[in-house]
Amino acid sequence: MSQKNNLRTIVENLITKVPYGQVTTYGDLAGLAGHASASRVVGGIAHYGDQSLPWHRLVNRFGGLASGFHGGREVQAQLLAQENVHCTNYIVDNFETVRWRPEL
Repeated sequence: MSQKNNLRTIVENLITKVPYGQVTTYGDLAGLAGHASASRVVGGIAHYGDQSLPWHRLVNRFGGLASGFHGGREVQAQLLAQENVHCTNYIVDNFETVRWRPEL
């Protein structure tokens, strides 16, 4: 298995662990995957990854929603709202409160 495919597998596994009603960042997932500087790669994996996974729980380091999210930021905001995570101007409200950051 190539290193890129291995990272994809790890990231896809990690996104499934983000609890309902919480979000994480590209950088957080990259760090958890053992590649702290690969946040852009994580974004690519999310954009082209298995759409059945909860990618809507992935936001930028400021809590901002992804402009490249399938269906747009409006859809991402709606999916998060269904989990009681609310956004204002496409930024997660109370970001640090709902941010999932497990111990490495």
